[in-house]
Amino acid sequence: MYTLTVNGETVSCTEDKKLMHFLRDDLGLTGTKDGCSEGSCGACTVLINGKASKSCLFNLSKVEGKEVTTVEGLSQRQKDVFAYAFGQAGAVQCGYCIPGMVISAVGLLNKKPNPTEQEIRKGIRGNICRCTGYVKIIEGIQIAAKMLREDEPIPEATTDGHLGEDLIRVDAAEKTTGVGKYADDITDMDVPGMLHASAVRAAYPRAKVLKIDTTKALEHPDCVAVLTSKDVPGNNKIGHLEFISDWDVMIPEGEITRYVGDAIALVVSKNKETLEEIKDLVVVDYEELTPMVTCEAALAEDAPLIHEKGNLLSHEHVIRGNSDEKLANSKYVVKQHYSVPINEHAFMEPECAVAMPEDDGVLLYTGGQGIYDEQREVSRMLGLEKPQVHVKSMLVGGGFGGKEDMSVQHHAALAAYVLQKPVKVLLSRQESLMIHPKRHGMEMDFTTGCDEDGNLTAMKAVIYADTGAYASLGGPVLQRACTHAAGPYKYQDIDIEGFGVYTNNPPCGAFRGFGVSQTAFAIESNINILAKKVGISPWQIRYQNAVEPGDVLTNGQLVSSNAALKESLLAVKDAYDNAEVAGVSCFFKNSGIGVGLDDYGRCIVSIENGKIHVRAGASCIGQGFATVATQIACETLDLPADMIIAEAPDTRRTPDAGTTTASRQSLITGEAIKRAAGQLRVDMDMGHAIKELEGKEYYGEFNPVTDPLNSDKDNPISHVGYGYASEVVTLDEKGKIDKITAAYDVGQVINPKSASGQIDGGIVMGMGYALTEHFKLEDGYVKAKYANLGLLDATKVPEIETKFVQSKQIHEGIAYGVKGVGELATILPAPAIAGAYYAMDGELRPTLPIANTPYEKKR
Repeated sequence: MYTLTVNGETVSCTEDKKLMHFLRDDLGLTGTKDGCSEGSCGACTVLINGKASKSCLFNLSKVEGKEVTTVEGLSQRQKDVFAYAFGQAGAVQCGYCIPGMVISAVGLLNKKPNPTEQEIRKGIRGNICRCTGYVKIIEGIQIAAKMLREDEPIPEATTDGHLGEDLIRVDAAEKTTGVGKYADDITDMDVPGMLHASAVRAAYPRAKVLKIDTTKALEHPDCVAVLTSKDVPGNNKIGHLEFISDWDVMIPEGEITRYVGDAIALVVSKNKETLEEIKDLVVVDYEELTPMVTCEAALAEDAPLIHEKGNLLSHEHVIRGNSDEKLANSKYVVKQHYSVPINEHAFMEPECAVAMPEDDGVLLYTGGQGIYDEQREVSRMLGLEKPQVHVKSMLVGGGFGGKEDMSVQHHAALAAYVLQKPVKVLLSRQESLMIHPKRHGMEMDFTTGCDEDGNLTAMKAVIYADTGAYASLGGPVLQRACTHAAGPYKYQDIDIEGFGVYTNNPPCGAFRGFGVSQTAFAIESNINILAKKVGISPWQIRYQNAVEPGDVLTNGQLVSSNAALKESLLAVKDAYDNAEVAGVSCFFKNSGIGVGLDDYGRCIVSIENGKIHVRAGASCIGQGFATVATQIACETLDLPADMIIAEAPDTRRTPDAGTTTASRQSLITGEAIKRAAGQLRVDMDMGHAIKELEGKEYYGEFNPVTDPLNSDKDNPISHVGYGYASEVVTLDEKGKIDKITAAYDVGQVINPKSASGQIDGGIVMGMGYALTEHFKLEDGYVKAKYANLGLLDATKVPEIETKFVQSKQIHEGIAYGVKGVGELATILPAPAIAGAYYAMDGELRPTLPIANTPYEKKR
């Protein structure tokens, strides 16, 4: 028997289990999050005898007789202060790391009530955040420290949710105090009799599965079932894109594995602690085959086929004008090869789903990026009609594109449907690293020309993208990489060819930036070289070539009247001019799916119990969609935020608003909300009080018309909107980043603190991509661990200054002139940082992470 004090109460346990599991599973204290189980992320931080400690590292025998405080055990005063301070600072995005951050902050403030910024950074360096870039978290701790130290009252928060107001995020308090629920927070205490399932994964990246023997596993007393592909009642193939379903639910006997994340069998246990030992009892016989882990190997003439249709997933060729002729007549031409690796999202919350029987189908609690995508894929797998699969979104602990594909949802639903029991599937952090799609590694050859004055003339590019074992979103990612590869500049002669290639590496799909992070690094580096040849500054070559309203982008689309690329460059000019060593980058990114595809946003606004419910099936993955929805409704209705309830996505309540991807929700679904709320506003303006409209519903929909890629129009509309930005990176005398100055054109800013917080986080994520992050792969085997990914902690983040710029005309009618910012924020840092080091020593660094920097040895 192990006895300890938790939140002031004496508790005991007979089993020497991990403290984290005891807190979560036995006591229901789910504010302590399981982010990695290896002491690297800090999401499980608690106070042990007043010291901030990671509860995943301690068994109960190590804390016997000690006092443990979780976020739930803080005083009400502390909870109220931190909820206000973190909300006021804009410190909360996906929220998964926040309770651990709060506990680390409390541990620090117990020792140092008035800490310096550097002391705060050190105090939270054991806590990783992938959303915020730490800037707003540090500010939130400073506010809380002052309030606690000086016993200040909690100010009354504003409920003015009009556009441009810093409304505290509607989910900030529940995330800060740990009461908000993510999928893994549905425990056995909530669902008695819940089973637990986990997949046996492929032992080899490429091997023939000869036999699957489940006999010994089924003899285990905790084993309820071992499911294989034979137990899938519908289609054994899934895929995020409806027209490319090439991903096996489970690999059947006689078939060949495509990567080490392939599921072979699904083990279901009464007890999650025995899942691993049951999985070890499943015997799989293989015939090992040689994997293809490069595009070159997969495209070789004698290469075996990874998929029946071949090893080439997609091919794009974007041509305008005559680039060969223009390059031949250019004064300066630069041709360079660039190489960028596969990269990991490292969202804070590992994938989890809970499914249970409901009527003649299943109810699925999930944490993905699109409930209707999940409904479609799961219903197809189970052979059910879509309405029979009821999907509800819990809070989502980050995604960045990595939660667009099925990972656990289909397995949980399958087991629940077959067994008619509630089932949870939770990936360990190591499984997550192995299984979900990554950012594409790319090999790129870029040729860029300009005249004697530095005016860009033409460019050519050939891009090979490693899309890994399955399609995921590899086709659209390659397309976006190609359509943005020339940059936001005034030249029309381009020839960009791209190849998306299947390999036996982990699949690659959506990741913040969506292919543009890779090609922006290449084109911006080429432009730096051209500037040097011409004899002008990197800032000047960008400014004189930057598009303005009415200009034509390299894809032929006319630049809208609310574009402010040049304004963003001017906003960072002083930072560039006043620095001894600086790099600069400017770029753009589409908002919305575009390219001729359906891009629906849908919303129902209903009056229920005197409140206005905004119902849109758009997942919030940390970007704050519920707050966006609230503020657009406030703006349209001219009502305070406390009159608005933005509902969580639910296929029975909220209409399909598409996937949270492509920086689209604020713009596309935002316009649908505006239209639905606008109908209510008409009734209000006619003199109807809200109570008179009880029970009434208003429907809004928006599906912008765009043109397909390579349209024969002179000026096609590829995307409904674009955001623009510029960044300057300055280095100190030691060659470390001293400051990052950013200026963003995101149109009408909905919530300045929320928007700048997204930019901070995107910048730090891009900084990691540029300098420290490394996803280790060897011959198709994942060797990466969370601890060696190279994620930046708070002590490694430089000063970040974010500005917003706008054109003289910011409104073009759609969603009040809002543009997306999520993806754009992570595109610019790598090229700007590379430019800074090129300015420092004249050495081009054409690979990521960038070589020969003070950060390299710390990988």
